[in-house]
Amino acid sequence: MVEGVIFDMDGLMFDTEPLWTDTWPIVLPEFGYAEVPAGLPDACRGSAGEVTNRIIRSYLGEDADAPAIRVRMREEVRKMLERGVVKKPGLDELLEFLAENDIPMAIASSSPHNLIEMNLKNAGVRDYFTCIISGQDVERPKPEPQIFQISAERMGTDPARTLVLEDSLNGVRAGAAGGFITVMVPDMIAPTDEIRQLYTRECKDLLEVRDLLAAGELG
Repeated sequence: MVEGVIFDMDGLMFDTEPLWTDTWPIVLPEFGYAEVPAGLPDACRGSAGEVTNRIIRSYLGEDADAPAIRVRMREEVRKMLERGVVKKPGLDELLEFLAENDIPMAIASSSPHNLIEMNLKNAGVRDYFTCIISGQDVERPKPEPQIFQISAERMGTDPARTLVLEDSLNGVRAGAAGGFITVMVPDMIAPTDEIRQLYTRECKDLLEVRDLLAAGELG
């Protein structure tokens, strides 16, 4: 059995990724951009901080006020999230299984702390998690492994015996780079050939993750 489990949040635990995608055409016109460049939302998925800033500028130009765009994005998404979030299939079952087996859990999400806390509380799952690490807490966000390394350190688990659950390509890259057991549960982006070489396994949903853990096939 694994020593601990680290969860991404958006697209993995909750069906929130479409909200971020829908926010681009609301926010970008405020900054003078009539259209959302093809590929921009997907390129930013799973990133945070200066990594996201660089991605935004690569699509909109070096003069783009990326930090201000990100602030407005978060404001708009928060309005939507205040109505509550939809849990991804198998989340409750997986959390209960891990709790019953005394396996510590952490959140490692690129989202800011206030959105993470709001989503967890609205969904009634906050008490399951030993620690919460946001993209705001790290100098090197995904695809670097720092956010997962800090999570494992706080849980007191060995990365090689710690399961990372991710839906994003950058998240898989980060888990693999840190030497974690990395499982991809695809949401809006399918794995590429590169990603299939990096992850430990692909699962269709979190219920399958629960079943594999129960069968001793992960870790």
